Amino acid sequence: MSQVIELILIAIGLSFDTFAVSISTGLTNNKIRFLQGVKVALVLAFFQTLMPLIGWLGGVQVGRLMSDFDHWIAFGLLFLLGVKMIADTFKKEQERKINPMMLSVLIYLGLATSVDALVVGVSLALISTDIYLALAVIGFTTFMAAMIGMLLGKNATGKLGKKIEVLGGLILIGIGAKILIEHLS
Repeated sequence: MSQVIELILIAIGLSFDTFAVSISTGLTNNKIRFLQGVKVALVLAFFQTLMPLIGWLGGVQVGRLMSDFDHWIAFGLLFLLGVKMIADTFKKEQERKINPMMLSVLIYLGLATSVDALVVGVSLALISTDIYLALAVIGFTTFMAAMIGMLLGKNATGKLGKKIEVLGGLILIGIGAKILIEHLS
């Protein structure tokens, strides 16, 4: 039982970035439909589940290599995406290129929010955790965090328009900065 509680706590910790990105997605796509939300949540949960598996399979060596620069990768991806979202608010509607509903953008977000989960996977290998249970808990928790985040973001919009999109970009930049600062301190 204590292993399940530990896994739930790990999964919640890993899903914070996904939750914030999902709020941003809901803010910038206030007309998102349920099945579109499920698509976003599934992609984010897939990467959040895949990375610990890769880390677990790769063992200690991958963890040592990735821990030196995983935060830089996550920061770079989120920073660039956040800046692009903010810059797009100044373009005409037809010129806007970023769409969190596009699969390529979702993959980008999935990778950016799950890099830290790779190291968690290595840790799970070191403590002999039931990897199948861990992946199920992480995947489910991430999926729920994404769905709840998008719902909150979607319902927070209204007449705020482009200001909300700027906020979404700032959220992504902030998440990237948080990841970088946590790993550098």
